[in-house]
Amino acid sequence: MPRPPPPAPGEGSTVNDDDLHPLDARIIELLSADARMTNAALAEALGVAASTAHARVRALLERGLITGFHAAVDQSRLGRGLQAIVGVTLRPGQRQESIRAFAHEIRRHPDVIQLFFLGGADDFLVHIAVDDSSAVRRFVVDHLSARHSVASTRTSIIFEYHRNALAADFD
Repeated sequence: MPRPPPPAPGEGSTVNDDDLHPLDARIIELLSADARMTNAALAEALGVAASTAHARVRALLERGLITGFHAAVDQSRLGRGLQAIVGVTLRPGQRQESIRAFAHEIRRHPDVIQLFFLGGADDFLVHIAVDDSSAVRRFVVDHLSARHSVASTRTSIIFEYHRNALAADFD
């Protein structure tokens, strides 16, 4: 009998720390640090049988607690060494249509790494990786400011970027 698909991110029941078995919490911690960890290495780190580790990871996937495994890409090695965050505020009126259309189109742009829909001063934060400051300018002018639905943008250049579970110290 086929398994049902996992819930979409943000759907399903919320899991409290009290509801999460310590072994499952450790699995999430280990795989967050190294998603390529083999099942054998995971089992050894947990002190359990490989079959137990496999079953628990599968259960975490089915419950939607683990939603995928991702590669961390060095953008500078791809010639996209400059990253920026662009805050975007949309014009009032027909916001639902503007929000959907904006998100649908912008997240598909090849320079966009992440797109965040917010509540607050900005409606969106757009995380981009490009080759130089001229490319940042072109992206903002051609793909954001030129849109009728965009009221304003605010660009910040990223000096350092750390993607990990704990915030890293800045030297």
